[in-house]
Amino acid sequence: MRKTIVAGNWKMNKTAAEAKALIADIRRETADGAGAVEVVVCPPFTALASAAAALAGSSIALGAQNMHAETSGAFTGEVSAAMLVELGVTYVILGHSERRTLLGETDAIVQKKVRAAIRAGLIPIVCVGETLDEREAGRMVEVVSTQVRGSLAGVTGDEMKAGKLVIAYEPVWAIGTGRTASKEQAQEAHALIRRILAELTCGTAATAVRIQYGGSMKPDNAAELLAMPDIDGGLIGGAALKADSFAAIIKAGS
Repeated sequence: MRKTIVAGNWKMNKTAAEAKALIADIRRETADGAGAVEVVVCPPFTALASAAAALAGSSIALGAQNMHAETSGAFTGEVSAAMLVELGVTYVILGHSERRTLLGETDAIVQKKVRAAIRAGLIPIVCVGETLDEREAGRMVEVVSTQVRGSLAGVTGDEMKAGKLVIAYEPVWAIGTGRTASKEQAQEAHALIRRILAELTCGTAATAVRIQYGGSMKPDNAAELLAMPDIDGGLIGGAALKADSFAAIIKAGS
């Protein structure tokens, strides 16, 4: 049985003080994240220390939004896996579509980060998904397959079975647009990802990996999406910035 995982990607929002206040509200709304759903919050780098302190004593995990593949060096503005671990980070979002499209991150770059995260003891949330043009051209299967195979190259079946990886399917055309994939469209993509994982490793490993949906999941559509057999949670954007809406999504997965 895969435990539902709901992670809030705050993107470039919330100061350290604002993060502390939002987490207090989330803790109150979710009874500290207790229950059948694993809850993760992913604030910007500047708020990680404040968030870690605010999360003390709760079951809510702390995540980061990115990291560099190298352990140290002349990489101005970057942050290493070890730096995140020291701050109490457990999860790290890698390969988000905004970094792929706006900052030119390739599958090869994401793959190096995934390996570095796992080595450091972090659990990567690896994002894959197609653009609107790619979907309308009938290329969803091709694009998602290529991203999964490229981004996860070298991840072993044992690592998957041990829970050292989460995947987030995020149709780029549904992120921040108000559009959402239908439950059937989302399930189709999630089932595809699981089949690819089975081809890369073995059926048991593929069955163990949790796959989140990351395209405008909201309180009013969360329940129907989370009811799909291969959708194991959500990577939440805008709705994660309000404690009541984030809590409603978590409740939908309980």
